[in-house]
Amino acid sequence: MSGANEPWLLVGLGNPGPQYAGNRHNAGFMVLDVLAARMGGRFKAHKARAEVVEGRLAGVRVVLAKPRSYMNESGGPVKALRDFYKVPLERVVVVHDELDIPYGTLRLKRGGGDNGHNGLRSITKALGGPDYLRVRFGIGRPPGRMDAAAFVLRDFSATERKELDLNAERAADATEALFTDGLERAQNVFHTA
Repeated sequence: MSGANEPWLLVGLGNPGPQYAGNRHNAGFMVLDVLAARMGGRFKAHKARAEVVEGRLAGVRVVLAKPRSYMNESGGPVKALRDFYKVPLERVVVVHDELDIPYGTLRLKRGGGDNGHNGLRSITKALGGPDYLRVRFGIGRPPGRMDAAAFVLRDFSATERKELDLNAERAADATEALFTDGLERAQNVFHTA
């Protein structure tokens, strides 16, 4: 059984470097930035090839992490952090962009497949299973015949950017709700919108 003093590991997915900062694929990083601001913390380099902030959110001990690897190699840093902080799998939360739900929509779940998301595939393999929590930040499908891989590496559109801060705040609220209220109650709140 998990001890109450074990931290939660909250991982935001994205690609490192300024050229990717506004990309749809970096939605996870954007949400983690909101959570870090709420904690009054700054990301610092960690030996696990990640940027981390340690502290408390809603009175709960958390470690925020942004892997410094590219998306398709996210698993290594996440496993290293999980081992370093001794976080049980059920306390790992991954915040990521999701093509299969409309922009502005959030979905929370535990486990499941990777839906072609290279970051999730890498994490599931590194952690030895898919049973971590996910905060799925909807980015919608690419227009027309645009390749999904090209779409996720594009910046949010001007129209989408108008709502982006609000959507990142909502995703941060949902992430907090996972460890304060539990998955089912958080789903009841955030799946209605």
